[in-house]
Amino acid sequence: MVQRRNTRQRTLVAEAVSALHTHPSANDVYAYVHERDPHVSLGTVYRNLNLLAEEGKILEVHTPGGSHYDFRTDDHDHVVCTHCGSVADAGVSRHRSIDDDVEVNTGYRVTGHFTVFEGVCPACQAKQAAQAS
Repeated sequence: MVQRRNTRQRTLVAEAVSALHTHPSANDVYAYVHERDPHVSLGTVYRNLNLLAEEGKILEVHTPGGSHYDFRTDDHDHVVCTHCGSVADAGVSRHRSIDDDVEVNTGYRVTGHFTVFEGVCPACQAKQAAQAS
């Protein structure tokens, strides 16, 4: 892996992902960074998000609505709301037996996996309940 110098823009992007504990999208990160430095472009934010993810300093979470970013880089899974697109840590333990089952069924040597659960978040559930009453 090529070691890249840490620029002020990259520091701002990393700070945004850490400060926004909401699994922000690139646009969310851009809004945070732009508020602090209006000269940073959206392209610069995307480039730095990609570099930080490649370096393992942040985690890119692929969801049906697009990528979100996480300051936690340990192995953990996520849940995404099918209504508003919010992303949260799933808060469940990973079981190696899933990887073992995939290896047996496919012949692949599994080196890891990412799981994204889908559902309706509590805020959207409350909105739906309020609309129904």
